[in-house]
Amino acid sequence: MDGVTTGVRATARIVARDDGRGGTSLPVLAGEGPLALRRTRARGAEARVMLVGAMSGPLGGDHFTVEAAVGSGALLHVGSAAATIALPGQAKGEARYDIRLDVAAEGELHWLPEQLISARGSELSVSTRIDLAPGARLVYREEQVLGRVGEEPGRLTSRLTVTLAGRPLLDQEVACGPGAPGGWDGPAVLAGHRTIGQLLVVRPEFEARPMEAGILGEDAALSPLAGPGVLVTALAPDALRLRGVLNEALKTLT
Repeated sequence: MDGVTTGVRATARIVARDDGRGGTSLPVLAGEGPLALRRTRARGAEARVMLVGAMSGPLGGDHFTVEAAVGSGALLHVGSAAATIALPGQAKGEARYDIRLDVAAEGELHWLPEQLISARGSELSVSTRIDLAPGARLVYREEQVLGRVGEEPGRLTSRLTVTLAGRPLLDQEVACGPGAPGGWDGPAVLAGHRTIGQLLVVRPEFEARPMEAGILGEDAALSPLAGPGVLVTALAPDALRLRGVLNEALKTLT
């Protein structure tokens, strides 16, 4: 042995289908290693799945992947049991967390995990790709906390790419923490805040009746996209207040 430590590789997969009886079935629900999946009590036609972290991480060198596919007529709600904490590890190099979501026409996905916390000394790259068919519905939330209480953050890079019928709907990237491009904590970006979040809602009716752009509170904005989507971005001094802003925005949009 040469003493080199490699990170953990793990993948979780969810497939949701219309069961033909007014509900949603889960023919594929498979997680491995630190990515455990649990089906929870359904609500009406909606299937609900909880992502349960069986281990700490992601740590340096880890590569986690979560995939979900929602078929036509299916309704899937995915949450997580606790916050995800990016931590430094024995393996060198950054950790990677890839999320791949696919929603068919007349399918609906609510992706509402708990916060991602970037702990001091960690390096994490998050890549989220969402592919929507025409007529698909989506509620997607992400919240990032830069550092635990009283500590500086690690380096966090997060890219969100959304396509509708194969055409770009949204493509953006945020980089924060040590080694990120200069100005990330300045007045034009985070302005000293330590939590950042966004809520993306895609509904076919937004195309015929677009939402108006506006300000939501002191540090949040609503932006209609060029298509049936609305993006809410928000900053807050802590995770509790960030969640409150995004919850209020969700009530407005749904």
